[in-house]
Amino acid sequence: MTFALVIGGGISGLAAAEALLDADPTRSVTVLEGADRVGGKLRGEDVAGLRVDVGAEAVLARRPEAVDLMHRAGLSDLLVHPTAAGAQVWSRDELHPLPRRTLMGVPADPGGLRGLLTGDEVRRAAAERPDPLESDDVSVGDLVTDRLGPAVTQRLLEPLLGGVYAGHASLISARAALPAMLTAAQQGRRLQDAAAQLLPNPDDGTQTRSAAPVFASLAGGLHLLPARLAEVLEGRGVRVVTGALARELRRLPDGGFEVVTGPRPAPTAYRADEVVLALPAAPAARLLGTLAPDAARLLGQVETASMAVVTFAFRSAELGEIPGSGFLVPPVEGRVAKAATFSANKWAWVRELGAGDGLTLLRASVGRHREEAALQRDDDELARACLADLGDALAPVRGSALPTPVTHQVQRWGGALPQYAVGHLDLVAGVRAALATVPGLAVCGAVYDGVGVPACIASARRSVADLHPAQ
Repeated sequence: MTFALVIGGGISGLAAAEALLDADPTRSVTVLEGADRVGGKLRGEDVAGLRVDVGAEAVLARRPEAVDLMHRAGLSDLLVHPTAAGAQVWSRDELHPLPRRTLMGVPADPGGLRGLLTGDEVRRAAAERPDPLESDDVSVGDLVTDRLGPAVTQRLLEPLLGGVYAGHASLISARAALPAMLTAAQQGRRLQDAAAQLLPNPDDGTQTRSAAPVFASLAGGLHLLPARLAEVLEGRGVRVVTGALARELRRLPDGGFEVVTGPRPAPTAYRADEVVLALPAAPAARLLGTLAPDAARLLGQVETASMAVVTFAFRSAELGEIPGSGFLVPPVEGRVAKAATFSANKWAWVRELGAGDGLTLLRASVGRHREEAALQRDDDELARACLADLGDALAPVRGSALPTPVTHQVQRWGGALPQYAVGHLDLVAGVRAALATVPGLAVCGAVYDGVGVPACIASARRSVADLHPAQ
């Protein structure tokens, strides 16, 4: 029998455990999670007695991995999609509808940006010159600003990247975040033409009301996925151990690995033939320090962004109706909040959850890469700052100040999101090449193949294949 250890019980680690069993049902699989529960950034907490997501709340449904995992976990009946409420951008003190035909901020038709951008800014974007790009990789900010002008980057690209990566356009790799746009630029094509080819045209019959939804979640919260998946895995014989922080990883002289957890005076050792590290870059680098020093060195170069999610509960009768599903905030606006989600508008199940108690739930997100100062407030101060931003954004719509919330909950995510800097894909290739010299050891997670839940699941499945590469 093969003994396998997965270090990390987030969605990547749980997906890796499932993939290990699928590849070999006779494997003995143990998952070690340092926290008191599995799930990582898929987490639920009570706000005014209502259990809601305080981390990731949705998955990209047009990739198959996450929805497939929901089905495999027996959660098909809970699969839901957002309502028709539209997203907005809070720019220049006004809420603007998020332009529809854009690819991560790159417009298929710059004319569709009018209102969010001034006439001069739209004309600058429309006058894009397709000079061929000779670089193998550049930042998305440099790419888009050079082609379409600074306003597209500042008012559209930046807030979208802030929502996905909690990062900045000037630092994020175009090859990782916008590969199709990078390829178009290298081929001497206009970005807007490339976006138009990749996006459905609402006038040609390819975009209909029955088109597949972009996002999905679960009624009751996305945090139900890891909890249920862990139950399913335990039913298949997987051992899931929480409160087990891995401190050491070493190779044994007679083959295999040993992982040490627990306090130094009373350690617990686990032995395995195979190990999958489903951890953020920093703890993975620490464990790989002596076993795979080149991989550890590369992972040590990956920067992260910290963030927080602040959830508010308001009395519905006092709050009244508010428009849309929420809004994104360009960094140039100088606000504390980088985004707001009107949860009760975006998700029917959240609205129904609060209806019985006469409550409406909203949430705000705070934190961008290298802007930790915004988070250096205590929870109450952070909530007040977010409430002030929400009030300013909604004042023109409501005609009055926001009411006092019933309560709030602050969930902090330190070092939560890896930053895909220019050259990141080469760094990941270097990590995997270094680990290929240590048979039976693999890595997966948001650091490697994308930060979204589907990408993490795909990364987990790849890690199992990496344990025994085809000869």
